Amino acid sequence: MNTGMNTEALLRDLRRRLEEGGLRGCLLVRDLHTGDELGIDPDTQLPSASLVKVPLALATLERIRRGELDGATRLDVQPGRVDTPGPTGLSRFRHPARIAVDDLLYLSMCMSDSLAADTLFGLTPPARVAEILHEFGLGGISVRHLTGELSDTPVERFDAAQVHLAHALAIDAGTSGRGHRVPQLDATRANTGSARAFVDLLQALWTPSAIPPEVAARVRDLMLHNLLRHRLAPDFSSDASTWSSKTGTLLNLRHEIGVVEHADGQVFAVAVLTESLVPAGTQPGAEALMAQVARELRDHLRQW
Repeated sequence: MNTGMNTEALLRDLRRRLEEGGLRGCLLVRDLHTGDELGIDPDTQLPSASLVKVPLALATLERIRRGELDGATRLDVQPGRVDTPGPTGLSRFRHPARIAVDDLLYLSMCMSDSLAADTLFGLTPPARVAEILHEFGLGGISVRHLTGELSDTPVERFDAAQVHLAHALAIDAGTSGRGHRVPQLDATRANTGSARAFVDLLQALWTPSAIPPEVAARVRDLMLHNLLRHRLAPDFSSDASTWSSKTGTLLNLRHEIGVVEHADGQVFAVAVLTESLVPAGTQPGAEALMAQVARELRDHLRQW
């Protein structure tokens, strides 16, 4: 069997299906035992949206390990004190809350609570998060701003019946150099990363690396308990596998990164970063297509 030709045919077919489904996809799947990998445009930099909460958690937990922070320290969070509206978590609270750093990590990672994330960024600013990534030898991920900036987009300027106009702007206002009229989608200004950079981060968390084992274990546990499981989880979770992940969503961007651990011992890191070309906020078909393409890449690697 000519594996190379079969791989080329598979990649052509998957690119076609993504295009027909209205998606531009940047994907990478890597076998964490062998290093074998398969992807589609894995080095393209895209705004990372809430995927930035994984480096934030890593940096926060490393500072706790070093004694620079205490996970038991409770912080007072005032509703509206950090301008980060959102559908879940602290932004929906009506009254002040006092929450420990460890619990803010849970809210940020497992519920993708952006108010919790920005409270953590108040302790460890974006530049410090970037420094810690560099200390661990992790490149390709830029951390430049708080997650609160993700809520100041054209979507917030239109009523519900006109949300498609915000998505149309997101689709049409980019440049060939990945600049954009919407700052949060401008790769030169936004928090960014590539599928390869995020797979490298996952590999460093799941296999021996410069990241201290106790820190990596805490991040893995947070990803295991992620509650947002509508995107890739249906194709990677089963009685014979465990799926640990983090999603990211912003305007026409739909991302997810994660690791699937199979009962037979195989372990694969998966990063799927996509841009929708369809001006609509709710696209369950796109979510399903992302998962199907990623699973087929994984299935092909399992046959090598």
